[in-house]
Amino acid sequence: MVETQLVRYETDGDIGIITVDNPPVNALSPGVDDGILAGLAQANADPAVKAVVLIGAGRSFIAGADIRQFGKRPPRPPAEERAHVIIERSAKPIVAAIHGYALGGGLERAMSCHYRIAVPSAKVGLPEVLIGILPGSGGTQRLPRLAGPKRALEMITSGRHVSAAEAKDYGILDEVLANGADLRAEAAAFARKIVGKPFRRVSEYNDRLQEARDDPRMFDAMRKAIARRARNQKAPYNCILAVEAACSLPFMQGIAREHELFAELENTTEAKALRYAFFAERECAKIPDLPPGVKPREINTAAVIGAGTMGGGIAMSFADYGVPVKVLEVSQEALDRGMAQIKHNYRVSVQRGSLAQEEMERRLERITPVLEYEDIKNADVAIEVVFEDLAVKQPVFERLGKVMKPGALLLSNTSAIDIDAISEPAHRSGEVAGAHFFSPANVMKLLEVVKGGPETTSPEALVTTMALGRKIGKISVVAGNTDGFVANRSRAPFNSEMVILLEDGCLPAQVDEVMIDFGYPMGPFAVGDLAGLDISAAGRRRRLAANSNYRTLPIADKLVELGRYGQKTGAGWYRYEQGDRTPHVDPLVTELIETMSATMGKARREFSNEEILRRLLFSSVNEACKILEEGKAYRASDIDVMWLHGFGFPRYRGGLMFWADGIGVRDVYNQIASWHQQYGERWAPSALLRELAETNMPLREAKPKFYP
Repeated sequence: MVETQLVRYETDGDIGIITVDNPPVNALSPGVDDGILAGLAQANADPAVKAVVLIGAGRSFIAGADIRQFGKRPPRPPAEERAHVIIERSAKPIVAAIHGYALGGGLERAMSCHYRIAVPSAKVGLPEVLIGILPGSGGTQRLPRLAGPKRALEMITSGRHVSAAEAKDYGILDEVLANGADLRAEAAAFARKIVGKPFRRVSEYNDRLQEARDDPRMFDAMRKAIARRARNQKAPYNCILAVEAACSLPFMQGIAREHELFAELENTTEAKALRYAFFAERECAKIPDLPPGVKPREINTAAVIGAGTMGGGIAMSFADYGVPVKVLEVSQEALDRGMAQIKHNYRVSVQRGSLAQEEMERRLERITPVLEYEDIKNADVAIEVVFEDLAVKQPVFERLGKVMKPGALLLSNTSAIDIDAISEPAHRSGEVAGAHFFSPANVMKLLEVVKGGPETTSPEALVTTMALGRKIGKISVVAGNTDGFVANRSRAPFNSEMVILLEDGCLPAQVDEVMIDFGYPMGPFAVGDLAGLDISAAGRRRRLAANSNYRTLPIADKLVELGRYGQKTGAGWYRYEQGDRTPHVDPLVTELIETMSATMGKARREFSNEEILRRLLFSSVNEACKILEEGKAYRASDIDVMWLHGFGFPRYRGGLMFWADGIGVRDVYNQIASWHQQYGERWAPSALLRELAETNMPLREAKPKFYP
């Protein structure tokens, strides 16, 4: 047996076995490719070896390349010397044996082999577009030849993983093994069956490319689809061009074209932003002030108190990930209404084809409606999801404190209220935390985990809540206990500034258009109508009661006073037709805004799109710096993750702080300082922002000096 640090080569009778062993996911690297090629060279040189198996050790085949190397790699060798070309040109047939994941360069190496088999649980895909690049090792040229251009376009431009069964149906896999089969033994047996038979290289598979010639509008149709779902992004368009090249050029010319298109993308701002977001999502799981040895508790059963829209969504989140959950309500009517909404949500998924009927039934079986606290006392975690009012939440925690088993984790879904105050009546020292889900809870990925004081949230409770979020498919991010926590507090200046812009000369449709052009799926005024203007008004009243200097928003308050709560009343910032969620500009709102501007003594003026964008986002950048200054967030990148997954900030822009770095921290500070002089204290620059500007330190790297 020949062994390198990353790749092993051995023989099993007349079969050479190349095993990639680069934990934890067998990521590709120059060393891995060198090891594969060394093993292949030995197999081809050994007359006793008749065929080769390429397999991964551990839990995966090859789960792509090391993302940290993108943008830093040396120039690529000529095409003839690249690993995927050398593998395909092997004189002896190679079988890729896939388990776990074959992603990115992993699937590209598998497609370079002459045959591919997999266990049923395997998944394959080319997710490079999700980090702003395209498959650069032959993936855009081989996948269309195996799966056909249409399916290749869908997989490559979406980055979607497909199951082994789908991959077999598409033509990517030659065989899917039975459950429980020994992959290595089956791969060796498969290899022996093909010994002596002629084999084709994927580069020679041209039959499926006829699909593109039969449907010449295929690529234009995909470009139109991308224009709708990937606005302002370059990578998906380059992916389409690369697949077009596969259909119109000889294979090696297509490889050269793929390389050109890849090189255009690797160092774009888009690619850097998407790589930053990828790593920020992993960094936010780290808790820097955690004592050593702290481990999360097991959470196997859950209870949700409240069956409204949010409570139902949280219950679905548990059921979706296999956790039995009881939903508690105060009346049978409220419970029936909540369960009916849960069933409706699942039925919609079935109708859309995103959920099988049998799976819907399994998930519903995990949700048990109850009316008594006694029925939830043995749950491992209880989440309070009642009206956002301290006077309503405290009695719930008092009951939970009395009834829940010792060691149960008690969570509040509050979006802004002091978690220490909420938890006080429970008398459960260290067993309480905030768990702020975003609506709809069964869809939105963010879980803001609120850390109370030491008497409220122990280190064990904190890590358990973080782990719970991950268990149910969320991205968990820690926030300190401050009004609005981190997500909503950092967003609050944006929400105020957008209404102040109306006082100064803008109209809702103009502001919404600017933010949609920036990359948001909806404009902020349309989002406000969707969420309910009465909800935001209640938050403003609470903040005004706590701070007499709080900046009121008379125009927004007037709309609520007029009963214009948004979509649910058919009118808010916009007008809505019955049964239709399309926002229509309402002349009554325009008249109201202009009249109130005059009453407030404001001289209305024209605003450029850039000024609107900066007024909104710079206000939140400044607040984010204040949050970091106070130690209420662990790192600036955590705030970016919250904006990406809580507020729909365009991922290809990296996040709020990453985007601001593209303008430059000094320019951001100077503009905020100028607006401070012009508009007053709401624009007072954060001391941390000033310090970052003086040292020219990137905003995205900002961290607090202490954690309270």
